[in-house]
Amino acid sequence: MQDIDKSKPVMVTGGSGYIAGWIVKYLLEEGVTVRATVRDTGLPEKVAHLNRLAESLPGKLRLFAADLLNPGAFEQAMQGCELVMHTASPFLLKGGKNPRSAFIRPALEGTRNVLAAVNAVSTVKRVVLTSSAAAIFGDFVDVETIDGDVFTEEHWNTTSSETHQPYNYSKTIAEKEAWKISRNQDRWDLITINPTMVLGPALTKTTASGSVALMKQFGDGTARLGVPDLTMGVVDVRDVARSHILAGFTPEASGRHIVSAGEITLLEIGRILREHFGDRYPFPKKTAPKFLVYLLAPLLGTTRAFVKKNVGYRVRFDNTYSIKDLNLSYRPFKETVVDHFQQLVDDGLV
Repeated sequence: MQDIDKSKPVMVTGGSGYIAGWIVKYLLEEGVTVRATVRDTGLPEKVAHLNRLAESLPGKLRLFAADLLNPGAFEQAMQGCELVMHTASPFLLKGGKNPRSAFIRPALEGTRNVLAAVNAVSTVKRVVLTSSAAAIFGDFVDVETIDGDVFTEEHWNTTSSETHQPYNYSKTIAEKEAWKISRNQDRWDLITINPTMVLGPALTKTTASGSVALMKQFGDGTARLGVPDLTMGVVDVRDVARSHILAGFTPEASGRHIVSAGEITLLEIGRILREHFGDRYPFPKKTAPKFLVYLLAPLLGTTRAFVKKNVGYRVRFDNTYSIKDLNLSYRPFKETVVDHFQQLVDDGLV
């Protein structure tokens, strides 16, 4: 149990990120002083939205340059902080030809570097780590190997690797490393947030999140002929941000937290969008046969192994602990999906 003093600064790594932007916003609204790290403070387009927030909200913001792969880069920003929120980690739908450099090194070494700084800065009492449901499972077919067909915080991803689902693998090994480092000391405690697919409006059009890339496909014609039969856990980015803040300032909070509003298919997302936006955009109206998705997988930017192990499976996630431990409430799917797509329209991205 840790009582965190809100008059002390809070450090947020990856401050320009999709989730982190909302965390910073909510902290500033509460009058908290935020130390946000970004890769490069000299890129105005990456931090302009944070500066605008700071100008209009009661809290104070200070930006620090810190690269995940640079040992010692986080200690200066962390001085005097009791609470550290480590959100910095790439989330892209595609990892290019080198998943080690795209996902694995930043996730694992970044976690080590941030927690090394935590160990070195005596004021820190609690770390909230942005993990992922990807550290819970590797592929949707994994649901067939667990009791009750529902993923809980007790489960760990055991099926991903550097060559198959490397993003999921990176989140798994990074979270395991964080728990290992946490167990080797007794000054600060660790809480992890494990969201399913995060959707909802971004605070900047420059975000590179895979969530934004997914939603753009509903409006740019990519999905017009049909979508794979994929069932995903989905949660609003604003609720994910709230979960971090609740985890940080709830003294008795502990452990891992699956953060998910429930499950939805890609076709259901298309239906929600069509109900609200009509036929102005080529939203999908049908599910593509699995065999066709399997055959076309390389042309669609995915692998046949992914299609085989994920399309057509029904997954469920137990969010009970997040509600009980954090007193977290969830927005309905329709609000999340509509707000996200409307933001893409407003920003001229579709």
